[in-house]
Amino acid sequence: MNPDTTALVLIEFQNDFTTEGGVLHGAVEAVMASTDMLAHAATALEATRAAGATVIHSPIAFQAGYGEITAHLYGILKGVVDSNAFVKGSWGADFVADVAPADGDIVVEGKRGLDAFGSTNLDFILRSKGITTVVLAGFLTNCCVESTMRSAYEKGFEVITLTDAVGATSQAEHDNAITYDYPMFSKPMTTDEYVATLRGAPVTADSSRGY
Repeated sequence: MNPDTTALVLIEFQNDFTTEGGVLHGAVEAVMASTDMLAHAATALEATRAAGATVIHSPIAFQAGYGEITAHLYGILKGVVDSNAFVKGSWGADFVADVAPADGDIVVEGKRGLDAFGSTNLDFILRSKGITTVVLAGFLTNCCVESTMRSAYEKGFEVITLTDAVGATSQAEHDNAITYDYPMFSKPMTTDEYVATLRGAPVTADSSRGY
């Protein structure tokens, strides 16, 4: 793995998900604990910075009242609005301290939906920096991370998903996405495998699959 062409994209490491008191924390707390995902994400972040690879943070945030999205809400975004999550300027929308931006990191603005490419300039940033490998971590395993993974795959990037640095609202949804969906659109790795590869260890066998 070449650090010069690798970017770690951290999706929604914000207090409303990650931290006690966050309005959605209770929904993801059990899965976070099952893999120690916050610690693994911090490890991946530290190793990425140390290797000189690109770090990109992709938060989601809305103005109070959620005027940026449709008035005819349903599904996951309705859940965000109903819980009053990720309001700009609120503590809940702030980055969790363990996985917060530092000097040299890039923060992508404008995420209003599930796919981190959808309403942002993420694709422009990656291509302008010559990135060919995109490494994903964050929330939710089967929602924003999976949506971003699928888009990155379609756009021709090599996609790596960190299976122990993602979290979902149930263990069943988390396990199902990692077992059945991630290998179709990415090369799933643990954080330890990613860090070792980033530091020059031989690449492990291809963990992707077809039908």
